[in-house]
Amino acid sequence: MYDGGHQRPRFSLRSSTLWTNGLSVRSDCCVLPQIVPQMEAGSLVSCREDISSLFPHQTPDAKYKNLSRQFSSVRKVHGDGNCFYRAFCFAHMESILHNVRELQRFKDKITQSRKVLSSAGFDESSFMHHLNTVVYVVEQCQAEEQEDTLLRLFNEQVTSDSVVQYLRLLTSSHLLNHADFFCSFVEAPNLQAYCRQEVETMAMECDHVDILALMEALDICIHVVSMEGVDELLAHHIIPEGAEPSLYLLYHTSHYNILYPRPQQ
Repeated sequence: MYDGGHQRPRFSLRSSTLWTNGLSVRSDCCVLPQIVPQMEAGSLVSCREDISSLFPHQTPDAKYKNLSRQFSSVRKVHGDGNCFYRAFCFAHMESILHNVRELQRFKDKITQSRKVLSSAGFDESSFMHHLNTVVYVVEQCQAEEQEDTLLRLFNEQVTSDSVVQYLRLLTSSHLLNHADFFCSFVEAPNLQAYCRQEVETMAMECDHVDILALMEALDICIHVVSMEGVDELLAHHIIPEGAEPSLYLLYHTSHYNILYPRPQQ
């Protein structure tokens, strides 16, 4: 049986919560404009800002102080229900922007993933436009290797949303292609219904099982820092477990932003 090459996650169906080492993370990504840090109007991904911009109107508590000791800056992502996918893809591409080999590897992975979608039953007419958009973004980065180019593309609504849509379809395809493993971790009549209603649809919440599926599909590891819960300590989650993360995301008030660690002393 497929096991993803790592320990099988313990998933609470009742609360859609993944439990890791006794800690729980509910990986919702909903729109909470009164809580999500403010961004420039019309912006989908912001410029890098000092970590203190996350708490401008309050006295930092123990969690914020702990966060600021570990991370120097943040890049905010618009809270439109797609923040995980947008934050992940931008952060990954930014992390390999000046690495010719890794950019080509990512481009090849995306190009080859058409087989993954086809094997899950998707017709090419439903996804090739979105796949080509992702390839176009990668090629623009290969040609210019400029952060400004990446930021501009991810702030173009049509381009940015097309990238997100492809990642959603790829996530759904990986879940469906490994249904024996993932089917018991979702709240829905069946996995097909879950993927159609919760994963493929834009602006729907992203749960931990979806993140795991996408990371496996692209062979990428992320480090999610969670500020949820009443404990004063931050919760750290490596997805998938046992791998070396290449990027950091902050999960707070049902929203994802991109984190940048302080240099090691």
